[in-house]
Amino acid sequence: MAELRRSPLYDRHVALGAKLAEFGGWEMPIEYAGRGVLAEHQAVRTAVGVFDVSHLGKAEVTGPGAAAFVNACLTNDLARIQPGQAQYTLCCTEDGGVVDDLIAYLISDEHVLLVPNAANNAEVAALLAAAAPPAVTVTNRHADLAVLAVQGPAAPQLVAALELPTDGAYMSFVEASWKGLPVIVCRSGYTGERGFELLPRWADAPALWDALFAAGAAFDVSPVGLGARDTLRTEMGYPLHGQDLSRSITPVQARSGWAVGWDKPSFWGRDALLAERAAGAGRLLWGLRATGRAIPRAHMAVTSPAGDPIGEVTSGTFSPSRREGIGLALLDRGITEGATVHVDVRGRPSPMTVVRPPFVDSSPR
Repeated sequence: MAELRRSPLYDRHVALGAKLAEFGGWEMPIEYAGRGVLAEHQAVRTAVGVFDVSHLGKAEVTGPGAAAFVNACLTNDLARIQPGQAQYTLCCTEDGGVVDDLIAYLISDEHVLLVPNAANNAEVAALLAAAAPPAVTVTNRHADLAVLAVQGPAAPQLVAALELPTDGAYMSFVEASWKGLPVIVCRSGYTGERGFELLPRWADAPALWDALFAAGAAFDVSPVGLGARDTLRTEMGYPLHGQDLSRSITPVQARSGWAVGWDKPSFWGRDALLAERAAGAGRLLWGLRATGRAIPRAHMAVTSPAGDPIGEVTSGTFSPSRREGIGLALLDRGITEGATVHVDVRGRPSPMTVVRPPFVDSSPR
């Protein structure tokens, strides 16, 4: 078994009594001693939390025509945004499956920074490198930059306390400086709350983490692990690659067509996705709300009240905000909002209502 990689903040997590576990080939904090997933989740919804997500990938595409090259490969349309803006996009196979979902930072026409998921970083970088024209260079920078996500209603105040810019529009970023050290500040996040993702150099991350917590004492700041990150994103209905998006779950099926530049002349998987959209996907991603005490979990079977198979849960959890079980599920196309379905929870058919996410009010902008 390959040795797990560690973020530059590993020692900080150990000192905070974090429960560490493997995630995407990395040893990452799931929750922290004395707090736990529910308290950390609540901290992000009501105050401010800081996540170490340095395991996320980083790949740099540079050279003449770099942005145009990326635009011809990934699904979303980089021409819709300007330098200084970031965009959610997808890397697909030619049959429309999803290799990964990622964020593209458009720095200039000749410079794009991509942030894929940890487990898929090397593959995304390799696919782009293999397709790149001679003038374009793709560099895997996985361990060059760290990522700290500051999320919650008090996130702007905390970031401002470090004299970093907070006035950018949603999904905009600036290349800023903190104590003379470079850091990218992006108005984004994965929680549904107002927030920022800070990308310092790898070696600078511990000092920035310490400064956030020193200043954050006035805002009831909390360290937050990947356990609460999952409950927060599920409440928003945000897909997780490998569960709600995958090589066998297309953007059309996952209702991620908003991240596809349908009018672009080329991107990987274009023909297959256009055909699927025109024909109508045989299954679609829906939200589920438990009407009882049951909690849906990934891979649980979904049936009609009569017992006919109609789909499968892709993500599920207990919602700390709603105090009920919620989930995402791929269901047959004929299923409609408001329908009652049954989820096989440990052999018991548990009734749940089909809904459109998000499950909570959000204010990420």
